[in-house]
Amino acid sequence: MMKFLYVTDTHIRGTTPKNRLDVYVDTLKEKLVEVVDLANSEKVDLILHGGDVFDRPDLSPNVVGQFAKIFMKAKMPIYVVAGNHDTFGHNPETISRTMLGLMDSFGVMTVIDQNTPVLIEKDGLRVQITGQPYHYDLDQRDPKLDYYPSNVTDADILIHMVHSMLVEKALPEGVPHTMIDHIWGTTADILFTGHFHGGFGIKERNGKYICNPGALARVNNHWSEISRKPKVVIGEIKGRDISLKEVSIKCARLGEEVLDRTFLEKAVHQEEKLHSFVQQVKESSQFQSLNMSDIILEIASLKNVEEKVKQEALRRMTIVEEFWKEEDYE
Repeated sequence: MMKFLYVTDTHIRGTTPKNRLDVYVDTLKEKLVEVVDLANSEKVDLILHGGDVFDRPDLSPNVVGQFAKIFMKAKMPIYVVAGNHDTFGHNPETISRTMLGLMDSFGVMTVIDQNTPVLIEKDGLRVQITGQPYHYDLDQRDPKLDYYPSNVTDADILIHMVHSMLVEKALPEGVPHTMIDHIWGTTADILFTGHFHGGFGIKERNGKYICNPGALARVNNHWSEISRKPKVVIGEIKGRDISLKEVSIKCARLGEEVLDRTFLEKAVHQEEKLHSFVQQVKESSQFQSLNMSDIILEIASLKNVEEKVKQEALRRMTIVEEFWKEEDYE
């Protein structure tokens, strides 16, 4: 038998989001201590992380060091796939220059290379783990390229992690996403995703599982976050039999206690004003977006531009973001 724990979207950062009433760093430390303690007490063989370990790629070494000490208390290896917040410009090729890359270098956790599967063997059971990091074209190209594990070995069970916008219901036009019902043909026995903070729990069809327990962190101001309880997944594999269960984080306080409703109400009004402003700008200029991330995605989605030209534009955007330091990253 092989056991594992899956967690995603921890969004480690050194400051407290404006919509929170607590001290975010202290709260997140408490959650991660519970997660590691749970993994140790359950005697799992490995911890899997679905991405966005950090809230930004160039986080302060002091903050990273504090959380690294927590991860290092895990008695088993930690495997992670890079999320969009973990790299510069949504470019997985920048991982070596990020704090997640540093964690990998020091052996705190292992970043899964998308072209190199990890094969774990225990008591005759062979489990392959693969990962697809967040990248420019994710959820905008053939889903088989991202949701179907490549370099498949003769393992008994295939686990694949993708940091992607995998959802149950269609999102508004213009928001890249993939529907769960469209990828049940994946060769993975267990598909774990992150990125979509609300999660959708554990789905099963014909012995295959697709799962997203939701983000461990609650950093945004969506109303849904008030009622959501942070969770992780404990999995067991016995031969070809798979068992997954969600476990709520006990130390996580109720949304009403840590999320500022007043700020949320103001945010709705501000969002409406911002939307109106953006519409005015669009009507009077050629800009389609004022957000760095949106600009990157828009460039990546261009259809009538030479591939080498598009890649050069994305490369330059990555460089700009990498050197674009902000004192207060919200």
